[in-house]
Amino acid sequence: MKKLILILMVSLVGISIQAQEKKNKNAKRDIEVNGNCEMCKKRIEKAALSVKGVKSAVWHADHQDLHLIIDESKCSLEQVHEAVAKVGHDTNKVKAKDEDYERLHHCCQFERKQ
Repeated sequence: MKKLILILMVSLVGISIQAQEKKNKNAKRDIEVNGNCEMCKKRIEKAALSVKGVKSAVWHADHQDLHLIIDESKCSLEQVHEAVAKVGHDTNKVKAKDEDYERLHHCCQFERKQ
């Protein structure tokens, strides 16, 4: 009987821990992304939307931020940072490679922070 109670308690603890790790399917997140113009807007949003799990991506030039709705069970915010940096735009966590930045149109080449 004691073994049965012990097994039951361990199972309940396991279930409660698993429930706490549940990912948000409509998480609203914002990240800082550098850019200048409407071409940047299209490129940044397209890159973010290319990540499986990103449901919405809207970049605002005046605030230099990207508003996202993501399914955290399918993607991470880090994946979005990487995708945006890959097309030449620096984020607050990932800096684009110099060769990716150099491929941007001259009007899209924003002032980079060191």
